[in-house]
Amino acid sequence: MDSRRTLIAVLLALVVLSLAPAAAEAKVVWLCEPGQRANPCEPSLTTTGYSPSGERLGVQRVRRAARRRADCFYVYPTVSDQKQPQATKVVDAVLRSIALYQAARYSRDCRVFAPVYRQVTIQGLFNPSTVTPEMREQGYDDVVEAWRHYLRRHNRGRGVVLMGHSQGTFVLRRLIREEIDPRRAARRRIVSAVLLGGNVTVAKGRDRGGDFRNIRACRSARQLGCVIAFSAFDAEPPPNSLFGRTSEPNREILCTNPAALGGGPARTTPIYPTKPFADSVIGAAANAASAALPKPRTPWVAVPRGLRARCSEAGGASVLRVTPLGDAFTTTPLPDATWGVHLVDANVALGEIANLVRRQIALYVRR
Repeated sequence: MDSRRTLIAVLLALVVLSLAPAAAEAKVVWLCEPGQRANPCEPSLTTTGYSPSGERLGVQRVRRAARRRADCFYVYPTVSDQKQPQATKVVDAVLRSIALYQAARYSRDCRVFAPVYRQVTIQGLFNPSTVTPEMREQGYDDVVEAWRHYLRRHNRGRGVVLMGHSQGTFVLRRLIREEIDPRRAARRRIVSAVLLGGNVTVAKGRDRGGDFRNIRACRSARQLGCVIAFSAFDAEPPPNSLFGRTSEPNREILCTNPAALGGGPARTTPIYPTKPFADSVIGAAANAASAALPKPRTPWVAVPRGLRARCSEAGGASVLRVTPLGDAFTTTPLPDATWGVHLVDANVALGEIANLVRRQIALYVRR
C-alpha cells in the first residue's frame, strides 16, 4: 500500500510539473507572432517613393526575405486609449496601428514577435498619481514573461533584434539590464537593440557604462550586440525637454545617428504607412501631423534622403536633430516642443535603421 501511495504521489507531482509551464505561458498574449492570421506586423511592403520636393519617383515592390534568419522582439510605446491608468491585455485597433507604423517594416528581414503588456495608458501618463508601483511592475513582468516564453518556444538559437519606443524602450532598458547584459551567453544572442525615444544612458564620453555595463553603442555597421538610440527634435530642445537629458551624475543620454554611426551629419529616409492611424488620442495627433504628406495608393511612402540628421548636444540635450529638406516629409513637435518629434522617432530614419538591421542580421548569420 505504501509503495502504491508513493507511486501515485510521484505521478501527481509529475502532472503538476508538466502543467505549470503551460499555465504560465498561457498568460502571454501576442500582438504579432509568426503564423498569426491578419498579422499587423506582416502587411504588404509595396512603397511609393517621393523626392524631398514631392516629385513622385515610382513604386518599389519590397519583398520579404525567403528565409528570415533572425527575429525581432518589439515592445510598443504608450498608445493605449483605455479609460484607466493601466491597460488590459486586449489587442485592439490602436495596438495594430502602432505595430504597423513602427514594427512591420522590419518583417522584411526578421520574424516579428510583439507581446501585449499591461502598460501605463495615456490617461495614466498624464495622471501619474493614479499609477501605482504595482502597475508598473505588472507591465514589466508581462514583457519578461513573453521574452522567456519566446526563448523557450521560438528562439532555437536564432539572433534577436530588440526594438522599442518610448515606454517600450524604458521596459527594454530594464529587461536588457537584468536579463541580458550580465550574461555573456545572452549577449551573444543579440544582433542589436533599437531603443528609440527612451533616454538610454551611457557614462559621459563613453559608449557604455550607464544603463548597460557591457553592451555598447553601435558605431559601425559591422558591429553586433550594440545599441541604436536617439530622440528626434526638429529644433533645439527647450530647457524642460522630456528627452535628451538626465539628472544622473556622470551620465549622458546616448545618441546614435543610424545614417552616420561614426558621427557627423547625414541624410535619412523617412518611411511611413499610408493607412490612417486608428481613432484615438495618438491617432488624432499622428493623422493631423501627416495630413499634408503624400498619400499614394501603395501601403507605404518613402522619401529617400528627405531629412538631414545629426546628433546634437546644443542646449545641454543629447538628441538627433532632424531638418526636412523639402515638403514631402515635414515634422511637427507634438504634443509640444518639450517632446520634440517624438511621435515619429521610429519613422524619421526608418530606411537607414531597417537597412542597418538587415546588414547586422547577415553579419550575425555569417559569424
